[in-house]
Amino acid sequence: MTTAVEHSKIATRLLSGIQPSGVLHIGNYLGAIKNWLTLLDDYDCIFSIVDYHAISVDYEADEMQSKIFDVARGFIASGISPDRCTLFVQSDVPEHTELSWIFGTLTPLGMLDRMTQFKEKSARHKLNINAGLYCYPILQAADILLYKAEAVPVGEDQSQHLELTREIARRFNARFGAMFPEPRTLLSEAPRVMGLDGKTKMSKTNDNYIALCDSSDTIWKKLSVAVTDPARKRRTDPGDPKKCNIFSLHRLFSTQEEQAWSDQGCRTAGIGCIDCKKVLATNIDAELEPIREKWHDFGKRPDEVRDALRLGAGRCRTIAAETMTEVRDRMGLGAR
Repeated sequence: MTTAVEHSKIATRLLSGIQPSGVLHIGNYLGAIKNWLTLLDDYDCIFSIVDYHAISVDYEADEMQSKIFDVARGFIASGISPDRCTLFVQSDVPEHTELSWIFGTLTPLGMLDRMTQFKEKSARHKLNINAGLYCYPILQAADILLYKAEAVPVGEDQSQHLELTREIARRFNARFGAMFPEPRTLLSEAPRVMGLDGKTKMSKTNDNYIALCDSSDTIWKKLSVAVTDPARKRRTDPGDPKKCNIFSLHRLFSTQEEQAWSDQGCRTAGIGCIDCKKVLATNIDAELEPIREKWHDFGKRPDEVRDALRLGAGRCRTIAAETMTEVRDRMGLGAR
């Protein structure tokens, strides 16, 4: 059996990450983690908990460690095993911010002005529009290129940042000599998972999520009040599944037969929204049950989770140190 370290010597390197928002939810699972699981055997995968990115918006410092731990055990419980990939916390490798500063000197302001995510986040965080939020994509480029990653799995909303990363690599290489690869985008086919309010992307901030560790009762409690097609004001009103967020979740968790049953029942008012939600709740619970059990189990064995992060950070520090030695040498930095 090939170990993760042995595999890393022969495979193309890939990097991705998630902010430490705490308990992972089905949006994280469907939008990122399930895709990552399909990549473990074909790539040298490095997955990061990006806490430096998380501090670009308001946060509680005394909650950060528990959130980092919960994301890490959520990764492992979902199958992102440290035996098959490298897991680490971004701030445990300080070279991320060093390379970000260097890349900042190569990035024109006009490029950052065009980043749509900055505009969206600024609208949501009007009282804390800081330079870190503005320079977020430069740090993201440093995260990727520090490890000379050749592939990055992302959703549509991150593709603009990946193009900026490639442009930064081109600019560095043109000025200081070929060093960084231009990472290709592995565009995830996973859908953008809407929250239970049916209006915004699923997130803890909007309190419209189902967590990977939610109990059966909690899953049902949340789904029972989730928004459906607004046209169905009464049990006898027909609806349109295309306008119902519950049906969009059926597409992700239910069989083709169950989807057809839901579609037909909604259009003809043959079933009520509660009937539809009960089937969905059963299917979500069935898929999350093994993850939930492992999540609670790792909560009783925290040292295993922390050891995985320490080992991952050790490997990443070695790679990062080599990269930064080469960067400084090419740029003429440091005493010699």
